[in-house]
Amino acid sequence: MFAFLRAARKLRVTIIAVLSLGLLAACGDMPNTAGQRIDTSRPVPVALLVPAGGDNEADDAMAQSLENAARLAMGELQGVTIDLRVYNTAGSATQAGTVAREAVNDGAKIILGPVYAANAASAGAAAGGVNVLAFSNNPEVAGGNVFVLGNTFQNTANRLVRYAAASDKGNILIVNGENSAERSGAQAIARAISATPGAEQAGALSFEVSQTGVIDAVRDISDTAKSSGADAIFLTSGTDGAIPFLAQLLPENGLPPSEIQYVGLQRWDIPTSARTLPGLQDGWFAMPDPNLQEQFQSRYMAAYGNQPHAIAGLAYDGIAAIGALVRAGQADALTGAALTQAQGFVGVNGVFRLRGDGTAERGLAIAQVQDKEIVVIDPAPRSFAGAGS
Repeated sequence: MFAFLRAARKLRVTIIAVLSLGLLAACGDMPNTAGQRIDTSRPVPVALLVPAGGDNEADDAMAQSLENAARLAMGELQGVTIDLRVYNTAGSATQAGTVAREAVNDGAKIILGPVYAANAASAGAAAGGVNVLAFSNNPEVAGGNVFVLGNTFQNTANRLVRYAAASDKGNILIVNGENSAERSGAQAIARAISATPGAEQAGALSFEVSQTGVIDAVRDISDTAKSSGADAIFLTSGTDGAIPFLAQLLPENGLPPSEIQYVGLQRWDIPTSARTLPGLQDGWFAMPDPNLQEQFQSRYMAAYGNQPHAIAGLAYDGIAAIGALVRAGQADALTGAALTQAQGFVGVNGVFRLRGDGTAERGLAIAQVQDKEIVVIDPAPRSFAGAGS
């Protein structure tokens, strides 16, 4: 039996470019929406909500890593001073709302965090007109004054479907496990297919989330892929879920990678053992620019002596966006209109921008498993001008 992933969870960029935390283009005249006016001549009060203070050691470690990353970003800002105030949520939605209200009463002009979707929703409701940049990737809590910084299934699906269509692999069969996370992933893929010229849906199949369920579904998946003439099979499962079984059994049942393109909604580079699976050879998945990730990890390690948490980069990116906007010198720099300016920002995971619906669009690279190694075959974009992400 295997564990299934539950939901919520060579481009060179010079160090100078990343350290500058640059806004890719200056903010123009923007209408004042949610947010509070700031005095750009003074340190800007920013609240950081982290999941410390409960009885979960993993949450405490994550909280420290998020704070470390935020402070690392602050130290690399140019021409901007941030007054960072840290509040503990204990991973509780109720406490997240309480401390968000406290932060606003303390003068916070924007809130960075919290982590979990329910906490983000609670913080957003309590924050009133102050915007919240949450460390979530759940689009269901995005909107209004809540922006989710995490990479969404939709963002990944869009990138991969566009690449598939451009590579003459646009007839796509969707396969997902029957749980809420994978159903959401399948819906994201279907939307991406509908919105992408040159892409069409060859079909959609699901399987019971169990070892037996996977085994029982393999023959039907293989038959449907062949009868529909699918160019690609888009899998929503993760490497700690059904992928090891699918990637072994589908090639054994008439779907070798030489005959159909395997595509993954989740990353296939973690753990490294996944790279040996037969069905993943030459398979595609999307990931942030690995060079930028390595640079961030090196700077974090030099500063703190350990590796950052997997989502620590979101705290850095949040400070990057705030710093870039404040540096432009406008009193309405932290309003919703300012946060959603089209050119976006540069962070440690590459370019990103916040959308009007509260989700983040992130520039992603297309990676491929080649001879059990991960190779970037289409780099992440440097900007959103003509970006493929």
